[in-house]
Amino acid sequence: MRVRGYRFFFYSNEGSEPPHVYVERAEFTAKFWLRPVESAARTRFSGRELRLLHRIVELRRDLIEEAWDEYFG
Repeated sequence: MRVRGYRFFFYSNEGSEPPHVYVERAEFTAKFWLRPVESAARTRFSGRELRLLHRIVELRRDLIEEAWDEYFG
């Protein structure tokens, strides 16, 4: 999924972890747990960008979880 220049994705070998999503822009990457939505790792994104990404993940959490469940089933 792409939103506002950010790419949202997950790795196919991480199905044993709780549902999460990665967000990437240029050389920056962030990981967010989905329930509850929270940052899972340190990142080089600015605080402002992290707040924006958190909001996008919250708004699209159902869609992301649906894709997660479909893939990892």
